[in-house]
Amino acid sequence: MSLEESLKDQLNPQQYRAVTQLEGPILIIAGAGSGKTRVITYRIANMLEKGIPQSAILALTFTNKAAKEMADRIKTLTERKLQNLTISTFHAFGVRILRQDIDKLGWRSNFSIYDESDRSQLIKETGRELKFTAEALDVYKIGILFSDIKTGRKTWQGANDMYRELYEGYQEGLKLYNAVDFDDLITLPIKLFKEHPEVLARYKERFRYIMVDEFQDTSHQQYEMMHLLAQDNVAVVGDDDQSIYSWRGADYENIVNFEKDFPSVTEIRLEQNYRSTGTILAAANGVIKHNTNRKDKELWSGNGNGKPIEIYMPENEAAEADFIAESIQGICMEEKRNYADFGVLMRANTQSRAIEEAFLQANIPYVMSGGTSFFERKEIKDIISYLRVIANHDDDINLLRIINTPRRGIGRSTIEALNTVATQMSVSLWQAIEQILACSPESCPVSEKTRADLESFTSIIEANKTMLGGKGLSKKVHALVEEINYFDFLIGENPKSEKAARFKYMNIESLIRSMEQWENNPENEDTSLYAYLNRITLLSRDDLDEEQDKGKVNLMTVHASKGLEFPVVFIAGAEEGLMPHARAVEEGGDKAIEEERRLFYVAVTRAQDRLLISSCRKRRRMKVDVDCEPSRFLDEIPANLVQYHEPPSAVEAEDAHQLLQNMLKNFAKPRVPKL
Repeated sequence: MSLEESLKDQLNPQQYRAVTQLEGPILIIAGAGSGKTRVITYRIANMLEKGIPQSAILALTFTNKAAKEMADRIKTLTERKLQNLTISTFHAFGVRILRQDIDKLGWRSNFSIYDESDRSQLIKETGRELKFTAEALDVYKIGILFSDIKTGRKTWQGANDMYRELYEGYQEGLKLYNAVDFDDLITLPIKLFKEHPEVLARYKERFRYIMVDEFQDTSHQQYEMMHLLAQDNVAVVGDDDQSIYSWRGADYENIVNFEKDFPSVTEIRLEQNYRSTGTILAAANGVIKHNTNRKDKELWSGNGNGKPIEIYMPENEAAEADFIAESIQGICMEEKRNYADFGVLMRANTQSRAIEEAFLQANIPYVMSGGTSFFERKEIKDIISYLRVIANHDDDINLLRIINTPRRGIGRSTIEALNTVATQMSVSLWQAIEQILACSPESCPVSEKTRADLESFTSIIEANKTMLGGKGLSKKVHALVEEINYFDFLIGENPKSEKAARFKYMNIESLIRSMEQWENNPENEDTSLYAYLNRITLLSRDDLDEEQDKGKVNLMTVHASKGLEFPVVFIAGAEEGLMPHARAVEEGGDKAIEEERRLFYVAVTRAQDRLLISSCRKRRRMKVDVDCEPSRFLDEIPANLVQYHEPPSAVEAEDAHQLLQNMLKNFAKPRVPKL
């Protein structure tokens, strides 16, 4: 069957139109479960079929998982390798631009990408240098402020102006250490495009067809990057009803901006839902229509009405957790379901404790999204830090992590001496070490033994520079781990438990095995250390450990559930103060309530067959039991779709006695064995 025949066979009329209209600006409003991934993949496959070169197509999305799924589907459809097709997250595309041209902005091309913990460390160091007190240095809040300033969400004014010098020092530190943070992966390419039009012209000439997935989640900067690159042939796919990330800069009004900036736009609406029952969709439609600032749409389903939405009112969070655990076990038995068929969604991570305890008590296997990522484990970060310093000697954050790990006699006083030299000469710590090793014994600021220790450290790093090119990265990393005697270090760190040390070492072996699989994958043309470090930096938590999570109940926040679907969904804590969240109500007014309603809508539309919602009568807050009110969103679900379940009332003593007598009579009856 040709692709043309397949398109007509596989797509509904609106999807077909979105897939076959390849020229001009297009806005595809794709409701929850309306098959938008299918539309994007078929659209790109159709472009290739029509002779548009792979290299002319750029598809941007938000997670590595979505990008990989898209690429895999297109390869299956077209039966081609597609090595010149660019399907990428915004941030990974930003890295690609910067690797080519960041030297024009004053960085070297082998820059490091700082994650949140690296950023916090640099803020701490800069704060100490500027003599900030520990009380004034709330690193988490300052990190959010710096991100808001850098991306234009906030400006310097009264309350935050005291941190302006710290911000400038932080920015200088990034450049000194030849590093960028995650916000820079979007803001620096924009700066590059504006200050060096010849670079922008090169990208515009290449990428003549652009597609953006999850368009409602784009920030102002991401929109600006896309707008700078786009000519006429740009298609964006999104749903304003699923815009739930304003706190990290997403603005669903980019849909309005798109219509202004591309006045000849064609709008196509996908409203047929392939995921959920009619009852679930009618509930979702009933809730979201209370938002005023939205594109009007009405999702519909051909899947039949299905079961009513069940709402439970347990006494407290412990009773709620027991209800969820018991219901999962009951539905598993009645409907022959697997644990992986269940999604348990909550508004805040703090709700998970009671539910996790109930799952453990009932022996229900579960995976909690957003737990400690494999790459955040200390032993893994240590080895990765070695690799980062081998790739970029001027990466001070990672150098400080490993200079005395395992211990090699380089203590705090040596670090202070290095910092002094680095500050005086405006160089990185690595360059400060080189200065110290080059000076004469009389003028050296450290002892002869410390000099020897520093020389030993630098020789390890220099000797492993063979990792930068060629093959066999995993073998070289294994040799490095043995060279630094990391297992002995783990034994020393865990004197009471050799088992714990072995477990940590097994994690390192796991890392090396995954590295080996990656470099042996024939689709990875570049298996250099730089390519590997880029890959793991940009991996998001949801890309990790997927195999281990199969066959388990999925416990997660509603935010983490975006893009997922489950046959059976529980929404826990549908109460005022949680849904909508009290902070949103207090701080954000009507606009925040609308986002909270969109969040509830996203939760409802994750369900395929059954939706169970619980709203506690009381909940423990600050060590006190507080009366709860059901969420206003429950009243917005049409009453004819809902089945309320009251908790069982206490049995009176007389009734209990009668119940016991009846049970005893039943036990006394002779049993007839079944043949």
